[in-house]
Amino acid sequence: MATKVFVPRLGEGVDEVTVTKWLKQEGDSIKELEPLLEVNTDKVDTEIPAPATGTVLKIITQEGIAAKVGELLAIIGQPGESIDSGQLAVGSSASSQKATTTPAVQALPQTTNHQPPATNRDLGFISPVVAKIAAEHGVDLSQVNGSGLNGRITKNDVLAFVEGKRSQVTSQKTQPANLQPSNLQPGTLIKHTTIRKQIAAHMVESKHTSPHVLTVMEADMSHVAKHRAANKAAFERDGVNLTFTAYFLSAIVAGLKAYPQTNSSWTDEGLLVHKNINLGMAVSLSEEGLIVPVIKNADNLSLLAMARTVNDLANRARNKKLQPDEVKGGTFTLTNHGVSGSLFAFPVINQPQAGILGVGAMQKRVVVIDDAIAIRPMVYMSFVFDHRILDGASADWFLAKVKETLENWA
Repeated sequence: MATKVFVPRLGEGVDEVTVTKWLKQEGDSIKELEPLLEVNTDKVDTEIPAPATGTVLKIITQEGIAAKVGELLAIIGQPGESIDSGQLAVGSSASSQKATTTPAVQALPQTTNHQPPATNRDLGFISPVVAKIAAEHGVDLSQVNGSGLNGRITKNDVLAFVEGKRSQVTSQKTQPANLQPSNLQPGTLIKHTTIRKQIAAHMVESKHTSPHVLTVMEADMSHVAKHRAANKAAFERDGVNLTFTAYFLSAIVAGLKAYPQTNSSWTDEGLLVHKNINLGMAVSLSEEGLIVPVIKNADNLSLLAMARTVNDLANRARNKKLQPDEVKGGTFTLTNHGVSGSLFAFPVINQPQAGILGVGAMQKRVVVIDDAIAIRPMVYMSFVFDHRILDGASADWFLAKVKETLENWA
């Protein structure tokens, strides 16, 4: 009897994955628990094993297509076994992979003045998130091409459509009336990876959501540098590389404790101040983009524990060994753009957080201390915050606390 392969639940809050690569093709034999395909969620790649031994009879979801938890991916059976239409229907052979069915939504609710006009096109299932975004931007979903399963329209499809319309309007405004837009220049087309598409959608969504404001302060890292030099060898004996990132994260914890409103998220009902301090740490994946693993309950960690966690998450991120849960639940983010020599930056907020702190390259610079000229290791800290949540004064109070913690490290 054929066995159905469903999208498993890979972690709390993970409701959808994107098929990135089939490791077996139709007609290939496979053993139980042997990797069958790779999926991606929130820029984390995960292998899904075969639930049974047999032959891949049918691949339902193609590469690059999104699928929800419980949706049918493939069918495994015996060579030559026929597949009827009933087997292709969504169902479940195990309670842990029980599929859910949702009635198709043919049109958006008529409760908003921004309701897109009704059409004769069968839109299929439209999620509440997609419906809300479409209504907010006045998008006629019949004009949007769906990239999801069976042509389903996803959130990214709507955001890309909105951005495309905005770019088109801008181009028309700036183009002289007597000139026609020139054709694209010849070149090499580099196809977008799944990660790059996710980054693009998330960045566009963030800029559309939060009014971004930047404030910058400079910190003297003399005390931190001395402490690191004095303790680096001891940390190494414990198998830990003591990086400056651990100090910045610990200083952020101090700032968030002093000003809890910075550790919050905006909701229509009010400000949600998070009980836990879960720090996101941007990690570069070279040309693939970046990923933000999350240090859970960072306020409970000593400097040694913080440094050990930073080492572990960064190494596993670069080796694509993170679990989906490890990139979720962040309440504030640090991005160290200084590793490539950058001094200033204007990072984009990682939604739905209140802010993100960018740290530039540390350089020895001439400063004035007590009316005397001195040379100190200095670093610029760029704090980008959601102006709905924080004002200039409260944002500066937080950043000043981070600065004070670093400059008085003992």
